[in-house]
Amino acid sequence: MQLYNKLSAEERARIIDENSQERITLSFYKYFKLGNPKIFRDHLFVTWSKLDVLGRIYIANEGVNAQLSVPEESINEFKETLQDIIPFNNIRLNFALEHYSKSFLKLTMKIRKKIVADGLDDKTFDVTNIGKHLDAENFNKMLNDSNTVCIDMRNHYESEIGFFKGAIKPNVDTFRESLEIIDNELEKNGSEKNYLMYCTGGIRCEKASAYIKHKGLKNVYQLEGGIIEYSRQVKEKKLKNNFIGKNFVFDERRGERISDDIVSNCHQCGEPCDTHVNCSNEACHLLFIQCEKCRQRMKNCCSDECVNIIELSYEEQKKLRKGKHNSNKIFKKGRSDKLKYKLS
Repeated sequence: MQLYNKLSAEERARIIDENSQERITLSFYKYFKLGNPKIFRDHLFVTWSKLDVLGRIYIANEGVNAQLSVPEESINEFKETLQDIIPFNNIRLNFALEHYSKSFLKLTMKIRKKIVADGLDDKTFDVTNIGKHLDAENFNKMLNDSNTVCIDMRNHYESEIGFFKGAIKPNVDTFRESLEIIDNELEKNGSEKNYLMYCTGGIRCEKASAYIKHKGLKNVYQLEGGIIEYSRQVKEKKLKNNFIGKNFVFDERRGERISDDIVSNCHQCGEPCDTHVNCSNEACHLLFIQCEKCRQRMKNCCSDECVNIIELSYEEQKKLRKGKHNSNKIFKKGRSDKLKYKLS
């Protein structure tokens, strides 16, 4: 039984190009109690491999978080596989605004302690006791209410390129750091306020809403389906769009434009820009914002040091990388001291 990828990302990309394959990018999550994540993971891998599903899936005792790419001709069959799994019955799928056939090039399923790392070790914390879900129209109403505290539950590199008007944007690297911001807001604003949260697809603000309810508050709300679903509803129902800029997404596209506003700047020259790239030096691979002029000047690298490295032969680069690991340097997302105009 095959429970791993046999094709490399490069081979998969070539096949997609040769077949001119149209693929649908989507995501979903579900919090539920899962007894044996390993058995569940293997079942999903076998089932979805047959449909040529690609993507990144995290599985834990608390549920599943999935970001996927599905062949257009297999989308109905894929939905049927979800209906065959009781926790996934009638689950909401967040479809991308812009589909890119190579958004994912492997099917990666990882078992984790939690599908969203929160740093909490409280056995009484019930992740399924969540706040009230709001659609785009009601989210707009709540957002404009003077009694509302709106909190962006994403990390700094996400809110740097796009956000809702009036939202608190924690300058944090991880979700668990955001919980400290929530505690500060609860202490400052008290229990009578409406606490409204949002994130990319809904998974983080769902856990955050459960966290606030666990603190004893009752006026807790979240944007159903996150920014992805909000933008779809705004377009479909011709609602007012309160999101400014781009929505960061966790695939090769790195972003979906929601409004024409550019609210961030190139980390190298300071000019208005909201295009995320990864440094071409594989030993670095830092994610940062880079404009087209700097991309050409710096050869898609974050620093002169990395430009010098990519000009070496492959064997020389390999020697430099030997024994080294990127650690979480990649995931500091633009905090590098090499970047003059980074978000402080």
